[in-house]
Amino acid sequence: MKKIFLFLLGAALGLPAAQAFAQADTMRVRGTITAVAADTLSLKSREGQDLKLALNDKTGYAYPKAIKLADIKVGDFVSATAVPDAEGRMIAREVRLFPEAARGTGEGHRPWDLEAGSTMTNASVSTKVQASSGEELMLDYKGGSRKILVPPGMPVVTNLPGDRSLLAVGKYVVSIVAVGADGKGTVLRIQVEKDGVRPPA
Repeated sequence: MKKIFLFLLGAALGLPAAQAFAQADTMRVRGTITAVAADTLSLKSREGQDLKLALNDKTGYAYPKAIKLADIKVGDFVSATAVPDAEGRMIAREVRLFPEAARGTGEGHRPWDLEAGSTMTNASVSTKVQASSGEELMLDYKGGSRKILVPPGMPVVTNLPGDRSLLAVGKYVVSIVAVGADGKGTVLRIQVEKDGVRPPA
């Protein structure tokens, strides 16, 4: 059962079976809520899979609030999802401002599963420079740095704490799911669309 569930989650994320089985027993699942029961969340995944995930009293809830890029200052700790363009520049798909209490969360640069070639950089903003095609952020993290171009109109958000009342049919979510020894998937943390602002990553 556990391998079957991991396979379904892997398919939902576009991962080949071998890679899905090699993953740690947590996975990121994106999708739209189709039903909410007492202890079960039903989703239509981004890739079209129907999934049922368990909820419990330890599930953490949050929602994104839209902000402006001008709200992000030098020294802030942010997360930027980006993809390379034809010239090799890293073009932001979204930027997220962390609260000060979460500084250092996931610090570094790594591959991401938003789309082909995407990366995630969690780092401090060292410079902001206006460019002809947007604004360039230099992001510094332990062991390196990345320059990210943020074109006009890219989502810029901060996450705020929420509760179970955020869950509703039709809402888009991004969740971290733990898979138990019995193959059951349990939502550890979930970001839920609110006021038309979708979790971008």
